[in-house]
Amino acid sequence: MKLHSKHNTYSMIAAVFFFVCLIGAPVFGATSRKNSGKAQRQATYCNPVDLPYRFQLSGRSRREAADPTIITFRGEYWLFPSKSGGYWHSSDLLHWDFVPGVGYPVENYAPTALVMNEKVYLTMSDTIKLFVTDNPLDGQWAEAADFGQTYGDPALFLDDDGRVYMYAGVSAKDVLHVTELDPKDGFKALRTEAIPLSRSAATRGWEVAGDSNNDPKAESWIEGSWVNKHDGKYYLQYAAPGTQFKTYADGVLVSDKPMGPFTYAPYSPFSFKPTGFVTGAGHSSTFAGFDGRFWHIATMTISARHMFERRLGLFPTSFTKDGELITDTYLGDYPHYIGGDRGLTGWMLLSRKKTSTASSTLEGHEPGKAVDEDIRSWWSAKTGDPGEWFQIDLGGVKTIDAVQINFADEGSTAMGRSEDVYKYVLELSYDGKRWSTAIDHEMTGKDSPHDYEVLQKPVKARYLKLKNVHSPNGAIFSISDLRVFGNGHGAKPGKVTAVTATRDASDPRHLTVHWQSVPNAEFYIVRIGTTPAALIQNYQVYDQATSADIRSLNIGVGYYVGVDAVNENGITKATSVIRVP
Repeated sequence: MKLHSKHNTYSMIAAVFFFVCLIGAPVFGATSRKNSGKAQRQATYCNPVDLPYRFQLSGRSRREAADPTIITFRGEYWLFPSKSGGYWHSSDLLHWDFVPGVGYPVENYAPTALVMNEKVYLTMSDTIKLFVTDNPLDGQWAEAADFGQTYGDPALFLDDDGRVYMYAGVSAKDVLHVTELDPKDGFKALRTEAIPLSRSAATRGWEVAGDSNNDPKAESWIEGSWVNKHDGKYYLQYAAPGTQFKTYADGVLVSDKPMGPFTYAPYSPFSFKPTGFVTGAGHSSTFAGFDGRFWHIATMTISARHMFERRLGLFPTSFTKDGELITDTYLGDYPHYIGGDRGLTGWMLLSRKKTSTASSTLEGHEPGKAVDEDIRSWWSAKTGDPGEWFQIDLGGVKTIDAVQINFADEGSTAMGRSEDVYKYVLELSYDGKRWSTAIDHEMTGKDSPHDYEVLQKPVKARYLKLKNVHSPNGAIFSISDLRVFGNGHGAKPGKVTAVTATRDASDPRHLTVHWQSVPNAEFYIVRIGTTPAALIQNYQVYDQATSADIRSLNIGVGYYVGVDAVNENGITKATSVIRVP
């Protein structure tokens, strides 16, 4: 009896200690958004990029931004996405300010821009015009030239010798083309060449349509050109199979000359994210940051309310010593550092499929859909009234470092840029009875549909409660996922062994991978690539499954496969890989 009493006393003391820590833990928004002047964590970001995405101007109310171009000009990054009413600029890739665009067809898709002679030139799909400004900050653009023709999904490129090229094409049948333009004669076309190797779904599994590259009868679209020159070679990037698919990705062709001939890079797709909370990594631009390191800004898909319901994703990118262009999409919607090694923070997802409850539930939008790690589904309350709430039980006391609150805008009536804001309070609790405010947007709020918030210091808690104060634009209080990142204080999963991989003899684009389950694994990541050191395609496999069907391979190319095990305490990487001829 004494021992039992002593144990209860220690438990009570521990509970009080943790609760005091919880009460005293201040927070700040992502990347020092609420700078209190105290020592701060290293800045991080989490995809999708946290922007006030614009609602579209017609049809069902839905947000969209896609087909992004980023350039650097006068010490800032300039982001031009489709269907946004303008563009953004930033000094750090984290905090973005919007500029309404005037003087060009703002509502056209696929803007492309280049810097030449201390000016920015801009065009987009379905216009014959080129536009220019020497001050993009004021949003005013003037006509610079008339191409005399349109270019689909255009990509302007200025070479080192001052010559200008247009790479373009958006088609379910045709290939891409490159045209040299004459900047001394109104940017008229001088010569055009087809790029025949820019499509081949018959030999490239990743170009096959479908969320799993599994619909060969559907149209496969080749689009979204972009070019970088690196070490004397031209890297022509293009997207397939379609913006609405989870497998939307970028491949690459390489040449010694700007107009080709181009050869296909067999490690393609080099930018690929078919699984996870938010998917897709196609129709992008690759650009050098101010530190000289490269980034890839890509189109990510929701495509629930409309096939063009899309977001943006930012991924670290590099050129290997062998000249391969590689984009890091591994757990690409988990928190990453924006500086340093630009790698994962080590904060693991704590919220997937945890017990969730709510103040009310709209039919078809149950609470579990806000913890299912799927941006295409969402929980919704019955109203947008103050006081509606959503709660997660993490199943035990965990260390919480950050949250990403993905609002779903159920029932929104908004069209165009929103002047309204989300207002909410996020509370944490050690025991489900005593609560402390961790994030308070009750008075100010913001239009942040993918609100990424980093706590100023880690907090231990078991329960989270998101309380509605105001849902903007007539929407019902609704969440596609409340994602909680931190550490679960348990053992990492075991190491995956006994991996086998079999290529389909009748269709070598198809690979089946099997492995044995390991203790404590919540899910697995199957990694494949053309060299053991660059397993750049990643497939997350959930719900105790120990096999994966992969249909993104290139015929005639050998691969290597490794399988990692993941849980809320960390990642156990594969220490060996197998070769698949």
